This record gives sequence, C-alpha cells and structure tokens, in this order.
Amino acid sequence: MSGFDEEFAFKAIGRQLSNWGRWGADDQLGTVNFITDERRRAAAGCIRTGQIIALGMPFDADGPQKTGMNGRFNPIHRMTIMPGDDASASGMAVADDMVILPTQCATQWDSLAHIGYDGRFYNDRPYSIVTASGGASMNSIDNTVSRLVGRGVLLDIAGLKGVPSLAPSEEITAEDLDAACERQGVEVGSGDIVLVRTGWYRYYLDESLGVPYIGTEIPGLGVSCCAWLHEREVAAVAADNQAVEVKPNPHPEWGLPVHMILIRDMGMTLGEIFNLEDLASACAADGVWDFFFSGAGLRLSNAVGSPVSPIAIR
Repeated sequence: MSGFDEEFAFKAIGRQLSNWGRWGADDQLGTVNFITDERRRAAAGCIRTGQIIALGMPFDADGPQKTGMNGRFNPIHRMTIMPGDDASASGMAVADDMVILPTQCATQWDSLAHIGYDGRFYNDRPYSIVTASGGASMNSIDNTVSRLVGRGVLLDIAGLKGVPSLAPSEEITAEDLDAACERQGVEVGSGDIVLVRTGWYRYYLDESLGVPYIGTEIPGLGVSCCAWLHEREVAAVAADNQAVEVKPNPHPEWGLPVHMILIRDMGMTLGEIFNLEDLASACAADGVWDFFFSGAGLRLSNAVGSPVSPIAIR
C-alpha cells in the first residue's frame, strides 16, 4: 500500500468492498440491484395492519437549511396563477404554483454521481460525466428512485443506547448495528432498505433544545458499518440526520469516508434527513421492526439527488 493510501486508509476498505463490475460495466443501479421482483413481492408480506407512517419532512420555508451550507436553502414556494386570473363564464377558477429548491435541501436521496474520489465515481466513471450544463450523464438519480421500494428495517440506535438522541459526533459501529438487531429481534438481509435512527431529528422538531440540526457535529455511521452493510447485501441506507455518517469523522482529514465507500465503491444509494420518530414509536409499541417501504423519488433526469416523501406501511 502506498504512503498516500496509508494516510487515507478508507480507500483500502473501499477496494475490498467494491461492487464495480459486479452487475456489468454498464450498471448504474449499484446495490439497488439487490431489490429483485421476488424480494419486492416478499416485502408485501410486511404489511400487517395497513398503517401508513410518513418518513419525510415538509418541504417548506421552515425547513432545516438555516445557514445556506453547500448552497442549500429551504424551498421557495410561489403561486403562478391565482383564482380569478383567468375569468370564465362558467365560474371556473384555476390555481397553479411552483417550487424552487435544491434537490438535497430536505428528505432526499443521494445518487451514485453525488460523490467520488481520485477522479472516479461508481463503476469506474470519470468526473467528466457531471457537467455544469448537462448534469450527470451517468449514475444519475433517475436510474434508481423508482426502484427504492421493498422491505424496510428500522434499527433504533438511540433506543439501543437508552437515550433520546445520540451525542454530537457519536460514532455508530458495526457492533451497534448487530446489537440493535439482537435487541429488536430482527434480521437484515439481501435487498433490504435499512433506516438508522440516531434521534437527531428531534433537534429539527424542537429548536428550543438549542442544538442545530444541520451542523458540523452530528452522530452517525462509522466506517466499520460499511462492511456490515456489504455483507448483508443491503440495497440502500437512510438516517434521520443530514449525512447518514458521523461528523466529523474520527479522521477529519478523510472528509466523508462512509459516503465515499458506500456511494463510490459499493454503489449504494443514501437517504438523508428522514423522520423516523413516529416509526420508532410504532415499532417499539408492537415489537415489529420491519415494514413495506416506499421511497420512490422524483425522476429528475441527470440529477445527483432527489427530494423524496418516503412512507412505511406496517
């Protein structure tokens, strides 16, 4: 291993977990390939009562983007046609509106063109697939969003630790994921969509707690979780924080290594800013931690992310 790789050791982990070529040189789905028709049919068996729980936050001016970090801002909603603008002899009235928003300002999916390193995105694609004028010509979000439907599993790490929310910069380990599965009596398998609750979402729900929801110190997955997800052939992972992974990483110079390993090396779609509070309460009440998950986002051509309003059906 070169001195450069020793400094950024997560890259060696990424090489070990790489799915490049696993589904062919033309693949743009990555681990979403694990959600087969058979597994999707089996996931329908997770619907036991028909209860629907929303897992997304509202898309409005009161969203989580308070600082404009990374050029992200809360949605801007404007009316384009008001009732009465077009008079009709029949008395008909029409209203139209529009929304301007960054694709990753609230509950959202990261595409496989969202992050890379060393000049390459997932499946050995160069940075040049993303241009200012055309967006992502490959690995864009419209390849995957309509397929993010299947068996969902909630792993409540805050519940495991017996706290309302994990501490700032608290790292979730593979051992924590194992312990959550054991505590909840649930198994994670091929094609599952795993939702990880840190409890951090409560800081969005209640600003009086005095902790910024979007910030530089948040709890989340550590690098050891990447191999755990790989071994179980997880299709996608989402969390109730802004980045899925812990910030800052214990090696701050690495940036976002979980993103880089999962998205760039493994080809895994990541979901951020999910609301898992109501779901966690319902699962804890009846002891059932799996459900039918629907996370179909917008088929935005050439985009590197998509807003989503996911639901769990229990």
